[in-house]
Amino acid sequence: MADMVTHLGTPVSAPTVREWLESLGMGCRKIEKSLAGGVSPDRDAQFCRIKELLEEHRLANNPVFSIDTKAKEHLGQLYREGRVRTESPFFAFDHDFPGWATGVVIPHGIYDYFNNRGHLNIGLDHDTGAFACDSFRWYWRNIGKWAWPGATSILWHCDCGGSNSASQYLFKEDLQRLASDLQLTIRVAHYPSYCSKYNPIERRFFPHVGRACRGLLFDTLETVVRLMKKTSTRTGLTATVNVLSGLYETGRKVAQDFKENIPLAFDILLPKWNYVATPQLR
Repeated sequence: MADMVTHLGTPVSAPTVREWLESLGMGCRKIEKSLAGGVSPDRDAQFCRIKELLEEHRLANNPVFSIDTKAKEHLGQLYREGRVRTESPFFAFDHDFPGWATGVVIPHGIYDYFNNRGHLNIGLDHDTGAFACDSFRWYWRNIGKWAWPGATSILWHCDCGGSNSASQYLFKEDLQRLASDLQLTIRVAHYPSYCSKYNPIERRFFPHVGRACRGLLFDTLETVVRLMKKTSTRTGLTATVNVLSGLYETGRKVAQDFKENIPLAFDILLPKWNYVATPQLR
């Protein structure tokens, strides 16, 4: 633009043009990923239901957990976005070929809504429903039950896809097994399709995990654990991290008797997104 104006007979410098643009509110901006990919017809009704369930659990002094799996990361000398202040640079391969990685990490997050605490179980195999349930099983036995000693029921906020998909019988079978193992009622409320960004963990926990790790190599599993443990905010958020080294089979089939006699209780209102797993007799 400076060259064009100068060519028309009014010499001007690039910094001056930049000041003009900024005075008009025209700054440098990047594309914002905020447009929903679609619209769920029951969106508002489900958001109201989620709010009701959250308040019910608050009044009963029962916990609410937002759960989700963070994006898979590769281990090794592979490039990662961000900058950090260091005395010397970090070096990564000139291409991000997955075959050059030494492994993968799959961070499954659990965010304690009322206590503002986050936890990550790092998987090393596949992101499946069994992995998601094993993640919470470890968390509850080692952290959750001590934070909520009088809990009689817990509420999960989940997306409607992924390893905890609302449409998969296999996840529901693993969930029922988890409720029986913990002898605790687990209520699930899924966010509607195209609304995963409203899941609290996406705003209150995962961005801070990303900030703690930005611009640093995930060269070893130990490095990943050390960095993610540094997740914190000035408002009191802290994080704990554990590694789940188990193997998780893909392509599993749901048990036929479970599918025919599913023991979960589905809500009358929007049953596809709201249901309860009650402990079964052992």
